[in-house]
Amino acid sequence: MSNAYSKDLERWMPRLIAVWRASRGRGDGPETRLTPQEVKEVAAGVRQLSLGLTRERQLAGARYMDDPKLLGAYLLFYWPVSYAQARQVLGELPNRPRQALDLGSGPGPVAFAALDAGAGEVTAADRSKAALNLARALATEAGEALATREWDPTKKAAALPEGQFDLVTMGHVVNELYGTGDAATAPRAALLEAVLAKVKRGGSLLVMEPALRETSRGLLHVRDAMVAKGYAVRAPCMYRGPCPALVKESDWCHAERAWPMPRVVEELARAASLHKEALKMSYLVLAPKDEDWPTLPPGKLFRIVSESLEGKGRQRYIGCGPDGRVGLAMQERHRTEKNDRFFQLNRGDVIAVTQTEPKGDGLALDDRSEVRMVAAAGRGVPPSPKEETPPTPPTTTDSSTR
Repeated sequence: MSNAYSKDLERWMPRLIAVWRASRGRGDGPETRLTPQEVKEVAAGVRQLSLGLTRERQLAGARYMDDPKLLGAYLLFYWPVSYAQARQVLGELPNRPRQALDLGSGPGPVAFAALDAGAGEVTAADRSKAALNLARALATEAGEALATREWDPTKKAAALPEGQFDLVTMGHVVNELYGTGDAATAPRAALLEAVLAKVKRGGSLLVMEPALRETSRGLLHVRDAMVAKGYAVRAPCMYRGPCPALVKESDWCHAERAWPMPRVVEELARAASLHKEALKMSYLVLAPKDEDWPTLPPGKLFRIVSESLEGKGRQRYIGCGPDGRVGLAMQERHRTEKNDRFFQLNRGDVIAVTQTEPKGDGLALDDRSEVRMVAAAGRGVPPSPKEETPPTPPTTTDSSTR
């Protein structure tokens, strides 16, 4: 996370604590720190949320935001995480949104992230009145203008908020709708199609999900359904065919970003025995109907979609680009000034490479190869100055990410 994002999040931490204390009828205590008893109390709720949303999953789709204990735990722990995730992904949008809608907003981490990223008007919509009350309290605490609407996607007659928007966000929402497994894909895709009808031309729909195997693969199935319907992906995909990460059941695709963890989050993570040293999420940015896929800069492009797979005397990653998903490897002895960047890549970086040769289950780089950074993780890929002919999807791909 950039320093600017970090400073923005740090400004939110005392506001979150103040609003949490006010919601529990507490006006005492140091403003910027939780007492040991408060840490213990909130950490119990964080553990319950973690088990219910990321492990046993029994809270997925439940009205946990209406439970004051769980809502408070979300506000002080998962709110900063979701805010930081959203700020990272919003950095990849092609345009700064003026009007934004945050569906399934909870107490508004993604909505406020959009405001801090430059959106002029944001509407937060959720089925939990308690969560919306906290969002309004945060807006008052921060001096922000935030509109709120009730929206319950579980009701068949639930209408989307009126208006057209430059950006619609859905943070950690879609995975909790319509059950699990293959049967959930069609109704989720239908919902996204209805939402995209609210997005102005040139705008985007951002869907952000947990980086679990189940939730990530679920999002990839929805991605394929939307692509089959003719929708274009703005990020992170450059490949226009069916997602190659779905070829093997053991694979999935997620982003990972470093972040300076706020002190309160660090204290709660330690007390709850959780690890949040890195931001991990799956995401998808879709364009409205009848808009083209982004044009890409020249070169053989790959987004790094794995951690470093470093071995003895070599560096290896999995890359996914316009021609599919493949392993990329280079021996240390081939390291030169022109390809040195290959040994310092992060998951999410987009690179252009030259002089590769098929080898094993992927491509080998050598001392003739050049590696150029096209876009660092969290930055949008710069467009090509002219329209490119879309590549033909390959018949085989490498999907061995782990």
